[in-house]
Amino acid sequence: MNTQARRLAAIGALAEPLRRDLYLFVAGAAEAVSRDQAAQNFGVSRGVAAFHLDKLAALGLVDVEYRRPPGRGGPGAGRPAKFYRRALGEVSFSVPARDYEVAGHLLAEAVTVSARRRIPVARASREVARKFGRSLGLRARQLAGVEPTTTEVMDAALSALSDCGYEPRRDGASVALANCPFHSLAEEYRDLVCGMNLELMAGFTEELQGAELEARLEPVDGQCCVRLTTPGSP
Repeated sequence: MNTQARRLAAIGALAEPLRRDLYLFVAGAAEAVSRDQAAQNFGVSRGVAAFHLDKLAALGLVDVEYRRPPGRGGPGAGRPAKFYRRALGEVSFSVPARDYEVAGHLLAEAVTVSARRRIPVARASREVARKFGRSLGLRARQLAGVEPTTTEVMDAALSALSDCGYEPRRDGASVALANCPFHSLAEEYRDLVCGMNLELMAGFTEELQGAELEARLEPVDGQCCVRLTTPGSP
């Protein structure tokens, strides 16, 4: 299950009324909530409350901790009970996919690098994006397995790009990126964001070692400004 699918599953889980109410109860509590507290609050059995709370935990919407309730301790106190609190992470879903959290991290790191090395932010942003792209390409290369074929490397590359929201589509010998995860930023700061995207994809293709792709800046309305092509192609 890719990132978008996981996010959609988490949001979809909240469509169930009791589960949604349990999540809001946990999220609004000052302290972690036990299964007994949740069951008593909603007038349901402990088993029903546990089922929904554990489902929320499995989807990353709440965190689980184990401890004994107040007043219980020493020999014979039994196993620690499960308690639930709102997860620190966040879950969002958009169609088409957008990932402004990644863009924010890249730009924040670029500002830090710019100040530390006394270089323009635009230059720092391109360096940071290329580094991120290499890490993404390395993960794709590892996903392809030991001594992969060109097809296996390409499949892993497309999977990694899809997971990031780029919606890669084979177009002959090249790959079109049908979606820009940073669309709104690109609309206002095109040169900065497109420059980052180009460097990100350049770093990505450098690490693939087998897909024989290179990144080119080829803006197309409604798509990412970068296209992945084979060396020497027009």
